[in-house]
Amino acid sequence: MTLTLNQIAQQVSELRTELTDLRNTYKGVSKNYLMALSTLSDLTIHSAEAAKRAAKSTEQSKIAAMNAMIAAKEAAVNPQLFKVVEAAVSAAVAAALAAVESAAAAAAAAAAASAAVAHQAEASLLQASSEAASASRMAADAAAEAVKLSNQAREVVDQVQKAPPTKPSQSTS
Repeated sequence: MTLTLNQIAQQVSELRTELTDLRNTYKGVSKNYLMALSTLSDLTIHSAEAAKRAAKSTEQSKIAAMNAMIAAKEAAVNPQLFKVVEAAVSAAVAAALAAVESAAAAAAAAAAASAAVAHQAEASLLQASSEAASASRMAADAAAEAVKLSNQAREVVDQVQKAPPTKPSQSTS
């Protein structure tokens, strides 16, 4: 019976060692999980912020495209300002391209936020992801408007190029 008690004591000792190892492993996994969750939360919040900033940038690009289109229309009434019209159209096109790039950045940031939420559904992360998606939608709308304005500016150039040249006035001395 003594041998059996020794075997039992040894097994209990081994179980205690295994339990201690499991506890230590759990603590490590738990610590790593909390760090990963914190990082994921930060990523989501930063992604949402990036989407919002990209949406603002897209809106500013849309405004630049609109101003360039207006400048092209105003300069188009004077054929001598054709270079100004062309420059305004180039500015409108550049602004539209910037708007499209910003909208793409907003979409990428929104996708990153959504991916983070997919891994860990938390109320704050869901809110951040929703804001990022909203910002991405606004950026896409502004980019589409900027492209439309750029096209309108291009139409002004086309109209100026098609207009018959004006004859210079002759003065009598």
